[in-house]
Amino acid sequence: MDTDTPATDSHETPLLETVDLTRVVDGTTVVDSVSVSVSRGEVLAVVGPSGAGKSSFLRLLNRLDEPSAGSVYVDGVDYRELSPRVLRQRIGLVPQNPALIPETVWKNAVRGPALRDEPIPEERVHELLSSVQLLDDKLKDVSELSGGEAQRVGLVRTLVNDPDALLLDEPTSNLDTETEREVESLLRDVINDEGLACVIVTHDVAQARRLADTVLSLEDGVVRELGTPREVLPS
Repeated sequence: MDTDTPATDSHETPLLETVDLTRVVDGTTVVDSVSVSVSRGEVLAVVGPSGAGKSSFLRLLNRLDEPSAGSVYVDGVDYRELSPRVLRQRIGLVPQNPALIPETVWKNAVRGPALRDEPIPEERVHELLSSVQLLDDKLKDVSELSGGEAQRVGLVRTLVNDPDALLLDEPTSNLDTETEREVESLLRDVINDEGLACVIVTHDVAQARRLADTVLSLEDGVVRELGTPREVLPS
């Protein structure tokens, strides 16, 4: 190993970068010229009041909604150059409601590769289910799961696609405090172990403070503040 090689490159291309990202719906600007970047291993928390454009911003990041102006870059490449299928594998979304199919934990975990007619990476799925303490429940029907367990299945379903980034929309809003902390701990481990870029939309200022490296505060779709949690969030 070359000991003179730095561990990290300060000029590394961000995994995700938005440049003047804008969306207009029926004459109303819901996301207004947002420019921000997220590197591997970094968590960006998006905060703001209801109707601030947080979820709209998140949906733009993997083209579930189409920008009216500006763009998103993935490893420096305009995401319009990627097929939607490839983009959504690389930029995985974990919605607030995981919307599991009425099947077993295993069937839900492998849904992505199954839909794409790809081989099931069984060793990887076992590893992920084990990491979220659900391996012993892999044949259980999802109707028998708690809210926290269902959220963990949704996370595994996304991670099986081997994404470069995670988009999380209020991932713990329906969970009790103990389960919320368990999911947060899991997210920290996954982001660190996998080297993922992460964007999390949350109404919970304390959660943003616990998880985020950078905080983007939106109001009426406009960037009000962008900085560290200490700089942006109330003490």
